[in-house]
Amino acid sequence: MEQYKKEFINFMIESKVLKFGSFILKSGRQSPFYMNAGAYITGSQLKKLGEYYARAIHDNFDDVDVFFGPAYKGIPLAVTAAIAYYELYGKEIKYCCDRKEVKDHGADKGGILGYNIKDGDRVVIIEDVTTSGKSIEEVYPKIKALEISEGGIKIVGEIVSLNRLEKAGNSEKSALDVITETYGFPAISIITMKDVIEELYTNGDKTVITEEIKTELDKYYEQWGAS
Repeated sequence: MEQYKKEFINFMIESKVLKFGSFILKSGRQSPFYMNAGAYITGSQLKKLGEYYARAIHDNFDDVDVFFGPAYKGIPLAVTAAIAYYELYGKEIKYCCDRKEVKDHGADKGGILGYNIKDGDRVVIIEDVTTSGKSIEEVYPKIKALEISEGGIKIVGEIVSLNRLEKAGNSEKSALDVITETYGFPAISIITMKDVIEELYTNGDKTVITEEIKTELDKYYEQWGAS
């Protein structure tokens, strides 16, 4: 595992973004862990977060023009990643996001905030985490509706912080695998729960992922783990 991924895992724990215990997810599943990107609340945290996204994007995607952050949590992710990408690699990346409600007045009316995506642009969608893959069902058509000619806007991929590695809905596959198969672009994560367990349990001191928590994780993945 790359060093920055190890650092990112510990950064998530220190920022209280990734927690272990007992949590009811939106899907109704009872999970022994939970991730909340809304817990990044300081300038230094957001700066570091953007750097981790920028590194992962640079490692996995070539020739990117735009970072699209789905409202609401994706907005600060796209902004901080664009800033970090320029600082780390010297390339200007534009950012934009969707509006929950279309603006019908002013010079910037419409359903998009920030840069107006156009044909020829190569876009990476940035999110925090996805369990079901539902958000992409709303975001994808919004982006494609902006193109003039079919295939004019190229979505080169999607990236999230954490791949939970669990079944998406009724599928046996993870949400990111379902997105890749459905839309034809790679959906990746900075880290996976396998990475987290390796860093905090297998190679860690077992103070964060204790033996008890590891037992609960094993039970959870026996039931909900993706193939």
